[in-house]
Amino acid sequence: MDFEILLNEHKRVVERFVFYRISDRNSAEDILQETYLAAFQKFSMLKNRDSFKPWIISIARNKCSDYFRRKATQYEIPIDEITENRLSDSRYGVSVIDTVRETLDLLGDKDRQILYLYFWEAFQQAEIAKQLNIPVGTVKSRLYKAKQNFKTKYPYFTQVSKGESSMKKMPELIPEYKIEANTEKPFSVKWEELMGWFLIPKLGEKMSWGMYDIPSRKCSHVYDMQVTGKAKVHGIEGVELTAREASCSDKNDLINRTFVAQLTDTHCRYLAALRNDGDIRNYITFLDGDEFMPNWGFGEDNCGKEINLSVKGDIQRAGNAIVSADKDFLLDIVGRYTVTIGGKRYDTVCVMDIETYNCGVVSEQFLDRNGKTILWRRFNRDDWAIERYRKPWSEILPENERLTVNGKIYVHWYDCISDYIL
Repeated sequence: MDFEILLNEHKRVVERFVFYRISDRNSAEDILQETYLAAFQKFSMLKNRDSFKPWIISIARNKCSDYFRRKATQYEIPIDEITENRLSDSRYGVSVIDTVRETLDLLGDKDRQILYLYFWEAFQQAEIAKQLNIPVGTVKSRLYKAKQNFKTKYPYFTQVSKGESSMKKMPELIPEYKIEANTEKPFSVKWEELMGWFLIPKLGEKMSWGMYDIPSRKCSHVYDMQVTGKAKVHGIEGVELTAREASCSDKNDLINRTFVAQLTDTHCRYLAALRNDGDIRNYITFLDGDEFMPNWGFGEDNCGKEINLSVKGDIQRAGNAIVSADKDFLLDIVGRYTVTIGGKRYDTVCVMDIETYNCGVVSEQFLDRNGKTILWRRFNRDDWAIERYRKPWSEILPENERLTVNGKIYVHWYDCISDYIL
């Protein structure tokens, strides 16, 4: 039976995933059984057997969340309120995830409880002591320990600095733009930019770009990027890049990110990313398997994205209706378009990426003949992360543009532009 064969092949990965998140062995075993049962019952709905591993991992993740939600109820912690829309980085670019909630999922019940009371309810230590019926001294020690445990588990390296103001200026509102289909044949293009980050990984390169919410068109974050020097990962040469992120709502806070990438004559790929493991600067690399690939890997055996692009026919587009082949790494030129933005006209091809990084996410990337991004747009499948947002995206953003991809609705979420067009 296909299910049994695939489960046996990936069972160890699922077990590591669950046991890492749930310290209680008996509870973890229960979660595994729930995961396997749910996967068996839904197996007929899985169209692409090659996607079995990320598919069953997503089921396990949901089961773990359900477990923590039940545990939180016992400690009177409304977990649904413990969310922070945090921008995480990956080869797809930046995406909003609940990193605080996910980190809390990794902590013990007492740590989760006291952090909630202190940060979300804003209780003073004396109030916490009264509510939990413990001495104030115990509250202080438990709170200190919980903060340290949270810091150790928090998955992203964030070096925050105050008072810096040298970030590149991007418009507060994305300039008005118009996208018009062109009947001429799409041109081939050499696209050397890093997928999702818009910088070419060559010595001397630097640039800035901004993320804009739709429909407000307001800038939410600005990124200043540069190549800082040569780097070598496991004997493979590349370059190191830094990205300084500034929130437009609090410009005094800067977050520095670091990763390593490689550009060859045929491909562009990520080799390593720096993240925070307590006080250790930990590079995860292309040899780290499931720890690296979901966020940074792309292509067969992590060969990266092709840089010499021409129409393959893997993705067909007619207006806002898209049909794609049933294969991994769906990245293709789908047409030629004139993009008018900020009063300037650009002759572009549209490169579409369908769910190669995040299941339920589609992107449009309009490239000029120089292979530079003019405009990048993200679309969410209507049910993307519905367990978190509680509503389909067609209700959350009813005015936003929609695409139909293989019969399913995707809703426009946000855009990105760089200083290349300013």
